[in-house]
Amino acid sequence: MKAAPEAQKRLLDLAELDTGLDRLRHRRRSLPELAEIDELSKRLAQVSTQIIAAETEAGDLARDQAKAESDVDAVRVRVERDQKRLDSGQVSSPKDLASLQSELVSLRRRQSDLEEVVLEIMERREAADARVTTLKAEREEVTGTLRAAEDRRDAAFAQIDKESGELTSGRSAITADVPADLLGLYEKMREQSGVGAAMLHGGRCLGCRTSLSIADLNRIRAAAHDEVVRCEECRRILVRTAESGL
Repeated sequence: MKAAPEAQKRLLDLAELDTGLDRLRHRRRSLPELAEIDELSKRLAQVSTQIIAAETEAGDLARDQAKAESDVDAVRVRVERDQKRLDSGQVSSPKDLASLQSELVSLRRRQSDLEEVVLEIMERREAADARVTTLKAEREEVTGTLRAAEDRRDAAFAQIDKESGELTSGRSAITADVPADLLGLYEKMREQSGVGAAMLHGGRCLGCRTSLSIADLNRIRAAAHDEVVRCEECRRILVRTAESGL
């Protein structure tokens, strides 16, 4: 393949721009905000699930408390009714009187037990409500931190996209000056090795950092100035300049 030396030298400018674009793509993929956003999103989902569980527990305890309080009220009504009967003197039979007194003792014991149940449920409900409050506060904090990380990510993306756009425009201007067959070879090598062309500097390929043998250097010296030469080691296009050491 043959191409004007100036066209070949343009490949070095193209390779520099492509390296810059590769760096920007890598930077876009590896922004620290991306990992932070992923972790925060997972934590937010976890907290949201915990809130649902805590709210469900608090709701269940509220219903349990209402039922227990209703049971206490029902027993209290029976105690008050039996106490009134006892205080009224309407029960004259010793047997009935003993039975009523025994029932009152049993009811008061039942009332006391139920009131303890209510207190226990109230304490558990207060703990559940407190957990809901704590989790909601954490969710708000995580949400705020997540939004801040997303804003930083978006700002970084915008800057990277701006720089990428500038490099892409410069690349288009350069490719317009490179013959199609030479550009095709460059693109093929770039797909294979990441860099399509490299400078021959001081007898060394700057693509693979290999020092060329005497035979290879002699071959390149003998090649026409418009001949497209390649590194025997990495197969990249070797661009000759005044610093090539030929």
